[in-house]
Amino acid sequence: MKKKSRFYILKKEVYLFFKRIFDIICSIVGIVFLIPLTVIIKIVFVFTGDFNSIFYRQKRLGKNGKIIKIFKFRTMVPNADEILEKWLKENPEKRKEYLKDRKIDNDPRITKVGNFLRKSSIDEVPQFINILIGDMSLIGPRPVVPDEVENYGKNKSKFLSMRPGLTGYWASNGRNNISYKERMKMELYYIDHCGILLDLQIIFDTIFAVIKKEGAK
Repeated sequence: MKKKSRFYILKKEVYLFFKRIFDIICSIVGIVFLIPLTVIIKIVFVFTGDFNSIFYRQKRLGKNGKIIKIFKFRTMVPNADEILEKWLKENPEKRKEYLKDRKIDNDPRITKVGNFLRKSSIDEVPQFINILIGDMSLIGPRPVVPDEVENYGKNKSKFLSMRPGLTGYWASNGRNNISYKERMKMELYYIDHCGILLDLQIIFDTIFAVIKKEGAK
């Protein structure tokens, strides 16, 4: 394996330093918008008869395999995890499909409000909290659940070498319209080629993808 030059290492360290500064600024701005958004969503939940918490926390893998809990607006029924576990046990063929693609078409666990939050990507906004505390970055590979990282095989360590992102190269380019195998290639591509110009491209691509609701399910 070719040894990386001191210049390359210094360049990467400078990039990561300013990336973290940018993350902190963006997360503070994001949380300012999150506060009134939380109030609005809570009111909508109550009007639809859902009095449970509007937030959902899920264990994911952060940098170097650290277990983190990401924040999301809840888009599913409160006992969604139990329903999924039971459904996968009762449908072995669908279980294989789920483990391969990590998604369920026409997922019955998603509520009507939750469907809107997903389509608009609003459900991801609470992750600005994760960015502020340093568990995530604005841009990076999307965080995966612990058993999912095994799909990366020999590239597992590379995938875990960066903070996961609120958005990223895969997330801004098709998301659920892309196969899981292609997704992994795109996530690893970002890790190998990350830099200011690529980050700016991802930010603009994300904005357009959200507006067009591309790949959101």
